[in-house]
Amino acid sequence: MRKIPNFSLLRAFEAAARLESFTLAADELHLTQSAISHQVRGLENYFGRPLFIRRNRRVELTLEGKRLLESLSKVFDTLQAACKEVALAPQAEVLTVHSAPSFAAKWLGPRLPEFTHSHPDITIRLTSGATPLDLTRERAIDVAISYGAAIERAGMLSVALGTERIVPLCSPDLIQDGLPIHELLSKLVLIDSQLSSVTWPKWFALNRLVLPDQPRPSFDRAALAISAAVDGTGVAMESIRLAEREISRGELVELGQGIFESLALETHFVSCRTDERQLKKVRLFREWLFKAAGVIAN
Repeated sequence: MRKIPNFSLLRAFEAAARLESFTLAADELHLTQSAISHQVRGLENYFGRPLFIRRNRRVELTLEGKRLLESLSKVFDTLQAACKEVALAPQAEVLTVHSAPSFAAKWLGPRLPEFTHSHPDITIRLTSGATPLDLTRERAIDVAISYGAAIERAGMLSVALGTERIVPLCSPDLIQDGLPIHELLSKLVLIDSQLSSVTWPKWFALNRLVLPDQPRPSFDRAALAISAAVDGTGVAMESIRLAEREISRGELVELGQGIFESLALETHFVSCRTDERQLKKVRLFREWLFKAAGVIAN
């Protein structure tokens, strides 16, 4: 048995702490103010420490109360989401997708409304993380989109989401008219993307150029490197797939397009469990995802 206080005590505390009022909490929970006060006092007795500082007309949380509210808020949000899923229409389904953070923020997230509009009976639950997942162990995840590589396991199907061009990108404000592109490149700050498979030394070697000996700011997410480039920090070596919105809005341009050699690599990989490949929600999402990326699904 889990060693936790009675749920009614936690519910009373969460409402009173969130609303900063025993009276409002009583109204929300359809109880009397004295009942809320009694339940909060019971919780304080359980912990052996005060959770509220009582004022004349209001209450304030103690440090312990603030910590408890922060954790309970997440728990109550999870409970609410779980109850909503159970209450979905009989034909409705929940698809849990885990994605590399920058891909989720820069490419997948902006497109999800298109999928949910086309498939209203499928509710997306999106999480993100940089580490590729083993779906034979992470059974709660239906589809995983990883960056750089995918875990290869019996029982898992992993397919590259096409290739992506990796190019130098910068704000058009940094382009100096009349200055040769090679000279401009030597003067600009180069931004490192720590997880990118295409590094500046590799790109300079590909183009038979000498890498400038200067400090380079570094970011551990492509989204951060792209944002820094938009802000005029310097030149980011990034995927045009991830930066397509910034490029379309004119916030970023490809530096030396048609002059420098670029690389096209398989960068993002889509994984699912082999025996669930034809599961309706998985099949529809994979078909939509590959179509949106302009790739023929396997």
